Amino acid sequence: MRSKLWGYIAAAAFFVEVLLCFSSWVCSVLFPELGIRSVFSGEGIRWLIGGYADIVATPLLVWLLLLSLALGMVKGSKVHNAFLCLGKLSYRERIAAYSSLAVFIVYVVAMLLLVAVPQAVLLSATGSLFPSPFASSLVPLVSLGICLVAGVYGVVSNNISSVYDIYRSLFCGIEQASPLFLIYLLLIQIYYTVCYVIT
Repeated sequence: MRSKLWGYIAAAAFFVEVLLCFSSWVCSVLFPELGIRSVFSGEGIRWLIGGYADIVATPLLVWLLLLSLALGMVKGSKVHNAFLCLGKLSYRERIAAYSSLAVFIVYVVAMLLLVAVPQAVLLSATGSLFPSPFASSLVPLVSLGICLVAGVYGVVSNNISSVYDIYRSLFCGIEQASPLFLIYLLLIQIYYTVCYVIT
């Protein structure tokens, strides 16, 4: 059922993009005083085909990829089960939970040292937090932290027992988030097409 829903959303987004392209062409011909640019003009086709890679290559795509890797690591390590049933953990799982909690604390302290002390490395040149290198890398840092905490839990609890298990967990996250990548490609195309048409 969920896969059908993603299919309908993707089909609707594709239809909106096609409708937008035709509407821009019709409006540019019938109402030239509006200043609407046609996607089907020579300039529009060059923009659409030649700039496609630049259109989709946004930080949002990278964030989606990194968060899907983190999701896969969480599912592969089964760390979410540890926090859902705290009282029913085996001895090994309790040790794994404590270990991952220790890694989480160390990671948070390390991040605080990189932003909270005077002349911190990840602050901006003026010493502010927003905007700064830390703010622009917040999603990658969160994803890395989740992968570290989940990976430690998975290794200590023996839910992850080999390098292949780590790879499979990361890949599983991308596989589960794969419908979102298609939706992203369609929606970002719609957004930039609107921007092109009305500017």
